[in-house]
Amino acid sequence: MSARGRWQGPWSGLARCVVAAIGLQCLGTVATAEIASARYTDPTGRYDHAILGDAIEYGALEMRLRDGRKLRVVLPEARIFEDLAPRLADVDNDGAPEIITIETSLTKGARLAIYGEAGLIAATPFIGRTHRWLAPLGAADLDGDGRIELAYVDRPHLARTLRVWRFENGKLEHVADLKGLTNHRIGQDYISGGIRICGDGAEIITANGDWSRIMATRLEGTNLVARDIGPFKGRGSLEAALDCND
Repeated sequence: MSARGRWQGPWSGLARCVVAAIGLQCLGTVATAEIASARYTDPTGRYDHAILGDAIEYGALEMRLRDGRKLRVVLPEARIFEDLAPRLADVDNDGAPEIITIETSLTKGARLAIYGEAGLIAATPFIGRTHRWLAPLGAADLDGDGRIELAYVDRPHLARTLRVWRFENGKLEHVADLKGLTNHRIGQDYISGGIRICGDGAEIITANGDWSRIMATRLEGTNLVARDIGPFKGRGSLEAALDCND
């Protein structure tokens, strides 16, 4: 199995549920419970993009709850998870994590989607064209107001646009964009950069558009403000920046 199909915890002996695109089906009683781990399953070659280095993507998302139940989100044939691994983050500030994914329509391209134990919670619009992708950077309170923002680079090989959305009232609301930033090259089986907190608020770490400089970007009101924090010298230099070593 490729690195993109790794297990994220023990799954044997668990009750089984299925979350379809329109709701939840479960063998047994369904009760709200915290998500403990998640992984992608059902590898598929039905989408020929190969942006992450191979032609295999995923048709389902499995999550394990702390009460022992296992749930599956099964996408319709027209969509796939075009991603490395699901990300767990508490986007609604209730103390329990949700799952952040890259979900792609075969005809409309990628979108950022948030799932919980009952299915899809919220998503950004699809980019709007096939073979167009986005690369997540993370979720955090970027402006210090207590609400959670999610950041990604829209089309990191083409548009190179940082986009920030805020999760509020059960949906994602667009906040701000900034062009000229990127965090992925075609064929890489990893996504660079992320969000750091180095003592004075959160910063989004990316490369600039031509991969020559490392950029730290803050959300200030409804504006994204980037500053140059040093030369890009390979993947390790971005990781050092995330560790506040710049």
